[in-house]
Amino acid sequence: MNTQPPLIECIQGDIAAQADIDAVVNAANAQLLSGGGVAGALHQAAGPELAEVGRSLAPIRPGQAIITPAFRLPNRYVIHCLGPVYGIDEPSDELLASCYREALKLAEDNAVTSIAFPAISTGAFGYPLLEATEIALGSVLTTLPSCPSIQLVRFVLFDGASWRLHQQWLENLVHP
Repeated sequence: MNTQPPLIECIQGDIAAQADIDAVVNAANAQLLSGGGVAGALHQAAGPELAEVGRSLAPIRPGQAIITPAFRLPNRYVIHCLGPVYGIDEPSDELLASCYREALKLAEDNAVTSIAFPAISTGAFGYPLLEATEIALGSVLTTLPSCPSIQLVRFVLFDGASWRLHQQWLENLVHP
């Protein structure tokens, strides 16, 4: 067993193009269907099988995560999380934190050594980026000690502003 602490990193990029990662996280909708943003990119890259398997597992609730094969993606798994719609699904902070905790638990249960997260709920679901970033990084840092299989957590951010904010928060939390 590796005794090194897991690496947490932030990059700007495409969540569907993380070939060196075991599991990518989908910012899913309740029906696990393709859509815009992260879900659209992952479904397009994975092929129609991802939606087919999702039909049998849907619907999921805010804060819940499920795992499926990754099909044509360069990963082993997709972990689908339904983040809260800001201002509607309450308590939104607990539901968002649950997404990250549940995804990490599923990763650990499936011997995943590396996982990539998007900024869950910050797109169409309207979660303020600053608040969501603090919840995401805090949840990952507090959950990782109970996930010894995971050696790498990568936050894959769509734009430079999101990347800078995640990087700044990570540095503040790890090296206060």
